[in-house]
Amino acid sequence: MGDLISRLRKLDSCAVSDALDSLSLPPAVSGIKPQSVSRRIAGNAVTVKLVEKKQEGSPVRHLCTAAIEKSNADNIIVIEQKTGLDAAGWGGVLSNAAKLKGVSGVIVEGPARDIDEASELDFPVYARYSTARTARGRIYELDFNIEVKIGEIFVQPGALVMADMSGVVVIPKNRAEEVLSRAERIVSKEKLMTQAVIRGEPVSSVMGVDYEKMLGQ
Repeated sequence: MGDLISRLRKLDSCAVSDALDSLSLPPAVSGIKPQSVSRRIAGNAVTVKLVEKKQEGSPVRHLCTAAIEKSNADNIIVIEQKTGLDAAGWGGVLSNAAKLKGVSGVIVEGPARDIDEASELDFPVYARYSTARTARGRIYELDFNIEVKIGEIFVQPGALVMADMSGVVVIPKNRAEEVLSRAERIVSKEKLMTQAVIRGEPVSSVMGVDYEKMLGQ
């Protein structure tokens, strides 16, 4: 799996989204932005699902702590905080702990806080938006390493995920080789197209023919 992560880190979300599209898989999630560090992150998902009301039998622990302790440099923590409550699904102490563990970054479907602190740590926090409001007394962890949802995409534990300035992409484990190979071909073709434009070929010709063919192959 390490080789797959290494290959994913060399791509961007646009190429991967195009590859997913061409294979009739859900494309990129829009609207989740880098809040601290504008650096591409990629790895296997360790997931956390947050809810509004504490559930009977739910773990008694601070949210996201078990996910951090389970993670390493090949992991990204992916958090679902879709309660509608303005309460942070991630914060400063968690960023420090994740940084010490070498975690590649965090993706929050919902708000995160302590963004200044994450920036000082050089720790990548991607989130729907930022807030200063604490999770304490507002939201709770249902569990970790279970299916979560970001945007309209379901994320399974261990899925390949990547985020950059353009969006977030999720690659199912059983389709990883297929998607990455397609994305790598797309990148190669786009480089050739860019070179053609730089040589002076009309952009309408390059975009109107080669680009559409590229997505269908």
